[in-house]
Amino acid sequence: MQWQAIDGRTEYMINPLGLDETAPRFFWKLQSDERHASQSAYRILVASSLEALARDEGDMWDSGEVASDRTTHVIYEGKPLQSEGRYHWKVRSWNREAIASDWSEAFFWTMGLLHRDEWKGSWIGAKAQPNVALQPSPYVRKPFRTNGAISRATVYATALGLYELHINGRRIGDLFAPGFTDYDKRVQTQAYDVTPWLNEGANVVGAVLGDGWYAGTVGFLGNHVYGERPFFLLQLNIEYEDGSRESVETDAGWRTARGPIVYSDMIKGETYDARLELTGWNQPGYDDSGWERPDVRAGYNGLLTASIEPPVRVTQEMKPISIRKTEKGTYIYDMGQNMVGWTELRVRGARGTQVTLSHAEMLNPDGSLYLDNLRVAVQQEHYILKGEGEERYEPHFTFHGFRYVELIGYPGEPGLDTIVGKVVHSDTRPTGSLRTSDSMVNQLISNISWGQRGNFLSVPTDCPQRDERLGWTGDAQIFARTASYNMDVSRFFTKYMWDMIDCQQPSGAFTDVAPDAGWIRHKMWNTRLNWFAPDNAGWGDAGVVIPWTLYLMYGDTRILETHYEAMVRWVAYLRTNSKGLIRPDYANYGDWLSIEADTPNEVLATAYFAYSAKLLSRIAGALGRRDDEETYASLHQAIAHAFRRAFVSEDGRIHGETQTVYVLALQFELLTEGLRELAIGHLADNIAARGGRLSTGFLGVGYLLPALTDNGRLDVAYGLLTQEEFPSWMYSIKHGATTIWERWDGWTEHGGFQTPSMNSFNHYSLGSVGEWMYRYMGGIEADPSAPGFRRAIIKPRPGGRITSVEASYESLYGTYESAWTLEADGVFKLRVTVPANASAIVHVPGSGIVADGRPAEAGESSFELGSGAYAFESRLGE
Repeated sequence: MQWQAIDGRTEYMINPLGLDETAPRFFWKLQSDERHASQSAYRILVASSLEALARDEGDMWDSGEVASDRTTHVIYEGKPLQSEGRYHWKVRSWNREAIASDWSEAFFWTMGLLHRDEWKGSWIGAKAQPNVALQPSPYVRKPFRTNGAISRATVYATALGLYELHINGRRIGDLFAPGFTDYDKRVQTQAYDVTPWLNEGANVVGAVLGDGWYAGTVGFLGNHVYGERPFFLLQLNIEYEDGSRESVETDAGWRTARGPIVYSDMIKGETYDARLELTGWNQPGYDDSGWERPDVRAGYNGLLTASIEPPVRVTQEMKPISIRKTEKGTYIYDMGQNMVGWTELRVRGARGTQVTLSHAEMLNPDGSLYLDNLRVAVQQEHYILKGEGEERYEPHFTFHGFRYVELIGYPGEPGLDTIVGKVVHSDTRPTGSLRTSDSMVNQLISNISWGQRGNFLSVPTDCPQRDERLGWTGDAQIFARTASYNMDVSRFFTKYMWDMIDCQQPSGAFTDVAPDAGWIRHKMWNTRLNWFAPDNAGWGDAGVVIPWTLYLMYGDTRILETHYEAMVRWVAYLRTNSKGLIRPDYANYGDWLSIEADTPNEVLATAYFAYSAKLLSRIAGALGRRDDEETYASLHQAIAHAFRRAFVSEDGRIHGETQTVYVLALQFELLTEGLRELAIGHLADNIAARGGRLSTGFLGVGYLLPALTDNGRLDVAYGLLTQEEFPSWMYSIKHGATTIWERWDGWTEHGGFQTPSMNSFNHYSLGSVGEWMYRYMGGIEADPSAPGFRRAIIKPRPGGRITSVEASYESLYGTYESAWTLEADGVFKLRVTVPANASAIVHVPGSGIVADGRPAEAGESSFELGSGAYAFESRLGE
């Protein structure tokens, strides 16, 4: 028998550094080769040293043997944690026969600087260059000496802007640190263990600074949104083996200089002059006597918080699939995939030669790059050669959305290996997998995943190519469930909720964009936009939908507790700004980019008001707030009654008669049972009247197939999924799409490109159908009564032209699998895998069910199972 605790995590992370959570949570999985394996008890030891832990001494916390099946969100209850403390932990588990596992391997975490007065350094930067619109990236450095053997060295760093950290010639850390926040409110800090990289004697620490979201161009909101230039804060704490300590901090004693990065801007691209390289600047012994003293900022009033989000990294390299020489003598590469990141260039040539890399998502009919949809964004790098053999270059503080790359001014004849694509995004670990018998559906699954990868970069951006790239809340909430299946977004959305909280208005309204980055001011003062709505239905509701999604998918009650009052304020705001519980019609966006269907704003806004109230009732219930649970359940019922009175006729027709009004009314539980039956008929008739095609926009599309499936029209749902005529998901795939487009009509055979002012070919919102594919087609569903996949509901719904599906989801307990095939003679076969210490309720469609080779009892179609692998067979269509 195998029984072992594995994969220990602290705050969802493996051995994290620099936490500021004083009651961190522990997670582990269980490994067992038995069916129905479950934990009956656990014991956690936390020690201040690895040696103590090895002696089984929990000098910080010994939980004792706790009778519990819990393996997630186990809260630390030991001695108070100290700034910079390093803590080691392990766990053992008892199975249901009370047999103990061996101790797990040792895991650890460290604490950061927990108090503001522990930050001793100053914010340093460089003076702005006069008469320069795009500023060069400053280099800063500080030489220092160590004296004696080092036991531990930790860097704590952050920036108003971006930074690349260097220690003794080595680049340390990840990309685009410290991430995108509302800098008026907070900035994230990072911790790095640099013990292995310090020398005994001479050392140097340095950084390259970028404007980033702080001082650079932020979408179409311009530059200098938060400040005019970047500043850097660092503290390197060194502990010697003899017990002594010293620190190196940013202060007026550092030095700064311009370097080869002429400018590097999120939206405007980068120019790099290799002739200006500061060779050896990040190594000890470099002569910086010609460098200047830095500019020292007086201070910063925002919060310094430990980084929550997963770091941004290069996660994949892409080789181009073709190269074509143009009549102009340039070269256009096809990467084969619409991606986000940049290209690395390899080049040899004369000193002073300039090579330009230009990036675009699509090609014009004449084969040139389609750049019109970039608006004022410039997806280009200009590299000026130093003329010393082979040179390699990739940019520093910018990124692009592209499939095609034009190489301009290249000296000589480039090959396919001249450039390499670097895929860049927040490093959210893949957790879900879907594969079907249908190649076009598989391409849709891929497109959804690539859209998420491309747009989850510190915040969930709307698009990665034009001058926008903002954290639109409506896009995020409708896609959150799909995102949670595809990848581990626990920390990504936890951080994003703080972005929403930081810009929640005094009225209680959640905003359209988070971080704000000047959006509120922009829309309130921009008479051309004429977008003055103080809130927007489906956008502000993200403040309730996203925490609820994290609870469902990860069992996370802390996020509900932390933001409960903010959610209460939002629902109170909606109620205050309603008349007879009917919301006004002032929303700016509505069912954004619906196709030939105009959903009335007041219908949509009232439906979402009801949904927020319903979710808040469930959230209150999850937190044990029974009075609030009843209060908000009653509010939901009252809104539903007002909705029916105002918008629903006796024959079940809903005002506006769009697919979206029916979908929202059905999914948000706004109709009586009789009206539901009428409404689903009207919805199906609407789809049929359009030739089996959809018309939903951003807010309706995610609920369209679930509403049909839940109300007995699975046939229509599959028909929409695999519809190939415009508008549909498959239409774009027929025409070569490798990501989800912003609009159904981004490009059509009859109209060509849509308006270039708003036409992204990498937007994830319309990919929210991925949730339906996991939950219904694959059949892997979270059970709200045992959230976080403590128990799953496995209920695949075969249909349409799909004859097989393989689905898996790696939960906090382990991997669930649901794989089915439907043979031509109607035989349905289902394989299910349930991880240890978890369970599933499996619903098998059809008749004549055989479970693990044994005929099921008459009428039995659902099975409650513990861990293990199972096989079912039945017959459909009889």
